[in-house]
Amino acid sequence: MTIKSSQTLVAEALEKITTISSDEAHKKFSDKQCNLIDIRDIRELQKQGSIEGANHIPRGMLEFWLDPESAYFKDGKLDLNKEMVLFCAGGLRSALAAKTLQDMGFDNVSHIDGGFGSLKQSKFKIT
Repeated sequence: MTIKSSQTLVAEALEKITTISSDEAHKKFSDKQCNLIDIRDIRELQKQGSIEGANHIPRGMLEFWLDPESAYFKDGKLDLNKEMVLFCAGGLRSALAAKTLQDMGFDNVSHIDGGFGSLKQSKFKIT
């Protein structure tokens, strides 16, 4: 049995998904063109802070909260017609999550290069 490494999975995801900068994300967010989704664990938010106005959906619940047929679907939490812009701490989990959303059928998905680390250095407000 051959097992793909997490590095390989991330590299494959990056070939298929859209990666945007924190500045691009800020413009889309300011213009209300996207859902900004923080997929970090709740402990990461408590320790490091969060982006004002971002939606928090833990990585482990992302597919369930966005699937209208799931018992965990969060109806009305997000505008499913807007771009889904994901971020995590550094950009690895969000790359995998963006690929998963594409696999689910979401066409307008991206993730932020550098994740929360780059967002802290941008125009976003940290709370």
